[in-house]
Amino acid sequence: MQKIVVFGGTGMTGQCTVQYALDKGLKVRLMVRNEATVPESFKNQVELVKGDVVNADDVANAIKDQELVCVVLGTRNDLKPTTMMSTGMQNIVDAMKAVQLKNVSVCLSSFLFFDADKVPKMFTELNADHKRMLDVLKASGLEYRAILPPHIADEPSSEYVIAYDKSPGLTRSISKLDLGKFLIESLFDAQHAGKVIGMCTKPAC
Repeated sequence: MQKIVVFGGTGMTGQCTVQYALDKGLKVRLMVRNEATVPESFKNQVELVKGDVVNADDVANAIKDQELVCVVLGTRNDLKPTTMMSTGMQNIVDAMKAVQLKNVSVCLSSFLFFDADKVPKMFTELNADHKRMLDVLKASGLEYRAILPPHIADEPSSEYVIAYDKSPGLTRSISKLDLGKFLIESLFDAQHAGKVIGMCTKPAC
């Protein structure tokens, strides 16, 4: 049974990611600031480690003895300027390198495929921190999977498509279930290593 630690596993996409990892038979560790945010549906199936992603020692403790890492950090509906995600990403990278872990999947945003002046102003600051996260990954030397979804929809699973270094551009959304699945499955496919990956729901015929 392979062991994976998930950062950001209590948000909408994070919950889908954790559930898929459990369904796949992985042993899941979840770092949380507040255990009250962990859904009852899988609370007793995961190992909970209390901590904050901006605290390097907390992150190192969460990564200790793990084999895979998945990062689904977010700010929920808070669009104010932040460095939480990029600081957390740097802490995660540093902790992984300290214990010679290589494989990490990270959820970012398809706005990173846009020219900066084309990103909607309300998302400018959030996108800037996503860009810092991506820069940290690209400089890390890790076998990262940087996954850049469009709008994450609360919809049933469907067929989806991926593309490297660009958005497939066929639709403007992805099911939270499919995104959660791909964040896990991509870790088991070496062709995705070191890649920036766009994805979206496949349009209906």
